[in-house]
Amino acid sequence: MALTGLQIYKLLPQTNCKECGFPTCLAFAMKLAQKGTELANCPYVSDEAKASLDAASAPPIRLVAIGAGERAFEVGNEVVLFRHEKTFYHQPGLVVRVKADDPKIVELTARMVSSYAVERVGMSLRLDGIAIEDSGGGAAAFAAAVAVARSAAPGLPLVLMSTDPAAVGAALDEAGADRPLVHAATAANWQAMAELAKKHSCPLAVRAESGDLTALADLAAQVQDAGVDDIVLDPGTSDPAGMLAAFTQLRRLALKKNYRPLGFPIIAFVGAGSAEEQAAMAAEAITKYAGVIVLDGFEPALIYALMTLRQNVYTDPQKPIQMEPKLYEVGAPTASSPLLITTNFSLTYFTVSGEIEASGVPVWLLVADADGMSVLTAWAAGKFDAEKIAKTVTASGLGGKLKHHKLVLPGYVAGLSGEVEEELAGWEILVGPREAVEIPNYLKSVWKAD
Repeated sequence: MALTGLQIYKLLPQTNCKECGFPTCLAFAMKLAQKGTELANCPYVSDEAKASLDAASAPPIRLVAIGAGERAFEVGNEVVLFRHEKTFYHQPGLVVRVKADDPKIVELTARMVSSYAVERVGMSLRLDGIAIEDSGGGAAAFAAAVAVARSAAPGLPLVLMSTDPAAVGAALDEAGADRPLVHAATAANWQAMAELAKKHSCPLAVRAESGDLTALADLAAQVQDAGVDDIVLDPGTSDPAGMLAAFTQLRRLALKKNYRPLGFPIIAFVGAGSAEEQAAMAAEAITKYAGVIVLDGFEPALIYALMTLRQNVYTDPQKPIQMEPKLYEVGAPTASSPLLITTNFSLTYFTVSGEIEASGVPVWLLVADADGMSVLTAWAAGKFDAEKIAKTVTASGLGGKLKHHKLVLPGYVAGLSGEVEEELAGWEILVGPREAVEIPNYLKSVWKAD
């Protein structure tokens, strides 16, 4: 049972030392009750109080690391049901499943998964791991497939999928140092699986059948009592409606009821259907609480869409992805090159700069500080008005870089042109296209320096 802020306060030293970062012990206690800080931030709490405060200081959903080294990823430790309430912190890992029966396919898949990356708004988006499924060929064959994957893609996190403790044991002897996620402990094998996970310090998935959350909670508690703390939950649902219901209940029980046996990340399997069906289920899993998402097959078009969705959902809504406000050189601009201005929302910047690059026309691109908002949003919020544009130009450091005084505004704020001319004496204010895709034609056909 979670403690209230006042109950926590009574266990604190009540010195109001401020060393925790809060003005009073009461403020610290209230924040701790909301899972907004850690007990370790109080330097004077007693050992007795620590024991009593474990339930209050522990996150409602355990943070679980999968893999080791640079490509390891963490899931869990979420504190809200809805992104707009605060933010989501640890994005789900996207892993691709491959059967262990064909070493060549395992090797090819591991290489593709490891090397696949796309650039979006200045960030490199990548897959997170490979799930190797035991095909029933025996422990040696399963371990050999794991060895092939590790050799083809060193450091790539693994999910070992088998209910055979012997096969899992052989695979962990091969890959245990890489901390793979073992899937799965069931009612029939959990003792042996828990021993293996404990021996190799690996996270362990526990699986119930057909969305039986009571059985899942009992199984998770048994595994934890056996000494395994890094647990991932698999409610055993395989259809979109069942998955949505089970995942939502798991999240609510962990956050709203502080029900510890279910306070762990969730793994989702999106099925072996068509690419469209997988996309729909995977998108649901991303938005509704999955910590690990297992895809059936390597489909770049599907993967790119899912990574884009994941990036959007796991971007802090209060802190949009932003570019540094400054003057950028796109290409190798000269004194006669056009000067365009836009806002510092990353997607806006990369869309605009991408179209400029495609045009082959070198451009000075001036990025204004608009709190990470797009052009229209910033204009509506008063963050991209005539005064802001004029100040950005004045402070840009253009100096003697231009032999003209022409500034191209985004077409969506054409109505500001007259006001900007009043703010920027001696400048000619031009109106560019509304859509970025029209920029190449504008630069080649409309822009003239003289």
